[in-house]
Amino acid sequence: MQTASLIYTLIGVAITALVLLINRHLFRQGGVTILEAVYYLTALVGLVVGWYFNLQYLAEFGAQAGWAHWTGLLFVNPASASAAQDLILGNVVVLPIWTIVEARRARMRAGWLYFPMSVLTSYAFALALFLALRERQLRANGLAL
Repeated sequence: MQTASLIYTLIGVAITALVLLINRHLFRQGGVTILEAVYYLTALVGLVVGWYFNLQYLAEFGAQAGWAHWTGLLFVNPASASAAQDLILGNVVVLPIWTIVEARRARMRAGWLYFPMSVLTSYAFALALFLALRERQLRANGLAL
């Protein structure tokens, strides 16, 4: 793994740990609901599968590997470009707005951290973790369904 990639990975892990630390009060009571478990499982699968492919990318492209190169590869054909624009708009525009606004509404802490987490770990991981912690926060607020 390249030095820059290792640094990005460590920052992603640090951001995730920070989010969990800031929200540790949510884990002091109550078990895990089925919905929350689905979110945690989705987060884990998104992280593991995403990083499986990221590591393959790093091994294949070596010194060429980087954000610009990786993003360019997303647009190599119309099918991948269609998925890429969804990923980019969802991750870069929708996710930060939604997590910040919804975190404020639900009285969640550190809603702004999910965007950098998504860039450095996995979009699916960050989104699913946000939804799992949102469920816990709604329960803590007495608003769970």
